[in-house]
Formats: sequence, structure tokens, C-alpha cells
Amino acid sequence: MIVDQHVTTATTQTAKGGGFPPFDTSTFPNQFFWLAITFTILFVVLWRVAGPRISGAIATRKDKISGDLAQAERHKKDAQAAQAAYEEALAAARKRAHALAEENRKRVQGEIEAAKAAADADANKHAAEADARIQVSRQSALVQVAATAEEAAIAIVARLTGETVTSSDARTALGPVS
Repeated sequence: MIVDQHVTTATTQTAKGGGFPPFDTSTFPNQFFWLAITFTILFVVLWRVAGPRISGAIATRKDKISGDLAQAERHKKDAQAAQAAYEEALAAARKRAHALAEENRKRVQGEIEAAKAAADADANKHAAEADARIQVSRQSALVQVAATAEEAAIAIVARLTGETVTSSDARTALGPVS
């Protein structure tokens, strides 16, 4: 068997004023008292404990930032000095490269001039040898032309007149061969 048991409780209290208790005006003096005590304790803790810590942290941070800025300035000066040294070395290297290029250009130009002079000398030598061979051939040809002219003159005179002419007479009649 199941027994049904209901418990009923009735509250006999009636609500006093209703609403949010901190807004109850009858408790304002008590609330102001505890507010003042809490504010004073928090103020003293912040002033005596947290304030110096915060000030110390700010001072430490300020010193760290100042140190970092000074170090950055030193690094900047070092970088500028390194850049100036680099540019100076680069300018010196360019100057040296230009000097080497000019020296090589002059050396190559000298070699070209020497080769050209050697080639000209060789060409002049071959031209002189060729001129000498031409002169020899020319003289030989003139001698042969003169001999042929003598023979032709002797043959022409013999055929036309029937007389025989000597080679010295034919040479005298033809004149000097140039």
C-alpha cells in the first residue's frame, strides 16, 4: 500500500517592502560604512603594495626601453659605418676593375698592333719577293720579246727584200727594249 503524504507548509511572513535589498534606504548608512572601510583598505593596499610594484615595473620598463633605444642607436651607427665601408670597398673594387680593364685593353691593343705590324711586315716581304719575281719575269719577257722581235725583223727583211740581216743589225734597227 502506498500512502499519500503531502506536506503543506504555509508561510505566514509577509513581504516588508519588496525590491532589491541594496536599494533599500533603511540600510544606506550601513552600506556607506562598509563602502568606506573597503575603499580605505583597497586604497592602502594599492598605495603601499601595488603602487610601488607598478612604479617599479614602469621604471624597469622605461630603463629597458631606454637601453634598447641606445642599443638600437649603436647598431644603427655600426650599420651605417659598415655600409660606408662597404660602399668604399665597392668603389675601390670598381676603380681597380676599371684599371685592370684599361690595362687589359692596352695590352690587347698592343698585341693587336704587334700582330698587325708582323702581318704588314710579312705582307711587305711577300710583296717585295713577288715584285722581284715579277721584275725577273719582266726582264726575261723583255729579253724574249727582243729576241722574238729580232727574229721577226730578220724574217721580214729576208722575205721582203731577200737579203739576210745579222742579229746585231736587227738589234740596232729595233733600238733599245725597255
